[in-house]
Amino acid sequence: MPTLALDAAALEKLVSAAVAAPSIHNTQPWRFRLEPATSTLEVRADRNRAVPAADPQGRAMHISVGAAVLNLRVAARHLGWAPEVRLLPDPAEPDLFASVELDTAASAPAPGSERLYGAIWRRHSSRAPFTDEAVPAVVLDELVTAAHAEGAGLHLPDHEESARLLRLTAEAERRNTTDEAQRTESRTWIRTGDAPPYGIPVGALGPQDVAGHVPMRDFSAIHAAEHQAPVLFEHEPRIAVLGTDHDTPTDWLRAGLALERLLLTATVHGVRASLLHQAMEWPNLRWETRDPRDRPGYVQMLIRLGYGPEGAPTPRLAARDVLEP
Repeated sequence: MPTLALDAAALEKLVSAAVAAPSIHNTQPWRFRLEPATSTLEVRADRNRAVPAADPQGRAMHISVGAAVLNLRVAARHLGWAPEVRLLPDPAEPDLFASVELDTAASAPAPGSERLYGAIWRRHSSRAPFTDEAVPAVVLDELVTAAHAEGAGLHLPDHEESARLLRLTAEAERRNTTDEAQRTESRTWIRTGDAPPYGIPVGALGPQDVAGHVPMRDFSAIHAAEHQAPVLFEHEPRIAVLGTDHDTPTDWLRAGLALERLLLTATVHGVRASLLHQAMEWPNLRWETRDPRDRPGYVQMLIRLGYGPEGAPTPRLAARDVLEP
């Protein structure tokens, strides 16, 4: 049985797992603070790492922090706790996105938690081409179950609907490259040389699709010398649509929990993923990503799934850099 002492070593493991989560532009917009008297780890938004042009409502920030909370919960279970997560626990503190109580030992390991914990350190977004090998239906079903377990839904559109979603993503990417505020903001998160451990290294960006079929984000204002040569992507991308019934900050956080759980589950099965967030950044395009044949709801993320290179890791802040005294 692992120790349940919430000492410095355990705290570092918990926070290190949390910061391994994906975030928009790898902004890592989170801070953590331990309340020793109650063994509660508070998770706060770091507004200094906001991206107001791409995310004026803070929706993507909530999703990013929600993904970190999922990792924190998985790591806590790995260490032997039965963590209790509360989302937006104090209306008087809007930047307190979540609290995780760590004062109860788990009576038994949570099913599948060890696999998810191991996947935390291997999960990377892959911006490279995938093969044309189809993701098996049994794996896709498990991803749907993972999202549902966190209060979200995962829709697997057919070929026609996937093509429509890719066209909307392409239009959003076109806007991102022509809108001055978007272009300038995205460029600030590209990292070269001895840059701080957040943002996107140039080498992790990946190529563009020579056929223009899969609209990967190119961060708008990348200098020409930084572009990789375009290559041919998969012929028929497998797109998944992550959505929620409502569109409140709590729903955004739950979408982040669901996103990370399904990404970790995909990693367990060797499935790669990249996030197509561009259409989410334009309100009218985000609304159009809803499938009119499906029940009402709100799309929170488009996810591209498949088989291919693992993806290059992006830098992460150390636990000490995001822990408040």
